[in-house]
Amino acid sequence: MSLADDPHQEGDLEWRDAQWLVRTLPVFEGLDRPLLDALANAIEWFALPGGQTLFDAGDPPDGLYFVVSGSLGAYTPAPQHGSRRLVGRAMTGETVGEMALISGNPRTATVIALRDTELGRLPRTAFEELMLSHPQGLLRISQLMVRRLESSQRQVRGRRAVPRTFAVVPNEADAGATTFAAQLTTELERLGRTELVWSQRGADHTSQWFHAIERANEFVVYVCDPGPTNWSKLCLRQADAILLLAKANSATKQWTQLAVAEPAGANQRTELILQHEGAIVRGRSSGWLDLKPGIPHHHIRSSSDIARVARLLSGRALGVVLSGGGARGFAHIGVLRAMREANIVIDAIGGTSIGAIIAAGFAMQWSDEELTSRVRRSFVDTNPLNDYTLPFVSLVSGRKVSRLLQREFEAMAIEDVPLPFFCVSSNLTSGQLAVHRRGELWRWLRASVAIPGVLPPVIHCGELFVDGATINNLPVEVMREAGIGRIIGVDVGSDRAFTSASPDSDAPPFWKLFEWFRGRKQRVNILQILWRAGMINSAGNRAARHELSDLLLQPPLEQIDMLNWRAFDRAIEAGYRYTSERLKTWDRGESQRVAPLVE
Repeated sequence: MSLADDPHQEGDLEWRDAQWLVRTLPVFEGLDRPLLDALANAIEWFALPGGQTLFDAGDPPDGLYFVVSGSLGAYTPAPQHGSRRLVGRAMTGETVGEMALISGNPRTATVIALRDTELGRLPRTAFEELMLSHPQGLLRISQLMVRRLESSQRQVRGRRAVPRTFAVVPNEADAGATTFAAQLTTELERLGRTELVWSQRGADHTSQWFHAIERANEFVVYVCDPGPTNWSKLCLRQADAILLLAKANSATKQWTQLAVAEPAGANQRTELILQHEGAIVRGRSSGWLDLKPGIPHHHIRSSSDIARVARLLSGRALGVVLSGGGARGFAHIGVLRAMREANIVIDAIGGTSIGAIIAAGFAMQWSDEELTSRVRRSFVDTNPLNDYTLPFVSLVSGRKVSRLLQREFEAMAIEDVPLPFFCVSSNLTSGQLAVHRRGELWRWLRASVAIPGVLPPVIHCGELFVDGATINNLPVEVMREAGIGRIIGVDVGSDRAFTSASPDSDAPPFWKLFEWFRGRKQRVNILQILWRAGMINSAGNRAARHELSDLLLQPPLEQIDMLNWRAFDRAIEAGYRYTSERLKTWDRGESQRVAPLVE
């Protein structure tokens, strides 16, 4: 649909400086001025309401499209009959349709407006004429397309585009939506120019005014009315992301404003904001998440929590992922202590095996002293793996580990943890990695450390879960898929886990017995063998996971055995010293140059 097709839209778009817009589009970066002017004269500008289809999979390529404001979603058919899968988003300043236009092949995806979107269209005939008359333009655009394709192939599946406009949707009239939106605006201002718009300010304006506001700012925060009004409908149409606001202790109920949302609203990024009066009341998060299962949620207790939400929403946050590695995992405590001393704010954290346990303590916002004390009490002062049993399923019963985890984490649910947190385990039933963001914290930590053959699996709904390191010992991609800006991966399991200088396995039994008592040779035992064997599958993809980390930390731990719990202090010190030195030369980025740095 061009302006010629709908003349009523021309008034809303006549303010547009076509030459300026073309110059700001990344795809045309570096082209000479005559070609840019020719492109500006050939482009058709139009608006596409939220929920409307731009083109369907299988359509012939008719042109190159530019997103001026708003966002588009690309969909391909999903394996389930009649369903489709969101495979990508195009935000302001990005293009769609270039690959098909150059190749001449039919469209491979259906593209739909996720919200009210303004677009430019360079018709295919105009594109071909311009490229033939300006060969350097075709070469330049082709180079850009190849670079974009290479970049997309390097990106992890599910990486989310950064939203620029947000709609705050209160669950009730006294939810404090305007106050929260104002605080969120203040925090987003630290990251880029931000505008706050509420009904009294924007209700009487035309779409031209809203597009101008969005063009002039990096972020715009809209505040919906408490009910399903026309203003609420407009806010939802303008939003790249919907923030469902509720008082955590209030009775759970749906957001009535969503009843007026356009069909595209189902595809918009949606997150839950739970406000607390002081400490988080355990058990309250679950009911709200049951209303909107599968969406991220955030706990708000103070301004520092709002600052974290701003960084998470804008893709400027910092996430940390901790690997498994047995007793070597104690080094994670030193790594986290070094980060705190360097005033690095961690906005989200996750891990597997021993890394999951230490990450959970950090997400609970335990101090360095409390984290050290609790881990020492459970893993050093007592041996968690000495409740041996008949080896029908495992060498140890696992009851001792369960008791220790219940003592430290009590009845805490993952969804009630103050800091965004996840842990992973390996689902033996499905053969896939299981990511845990809800449920009993101690239980899923117990699953995450259930070394096959050493600890019995955790059985849930008829499925068996074991140590996450069996499939993925450094689940950086889980954090990446959550849209975190920068990620620090801490791998304490990459060094050679153990070697043996004992005689060959077919040596005479008497000689092996002699060597055992002499004690001068390094020996391996069944616990070490089972532990390491359970991580072999994960080791094969280690290099790819390392590449997903913006900063990879690998403390030198070769001299620490995975089952040497007594190396507790030595491992912590090694992690601390190594990380302190690495952080001196690391550029933490703009996302970490915001105050307050220490929460």
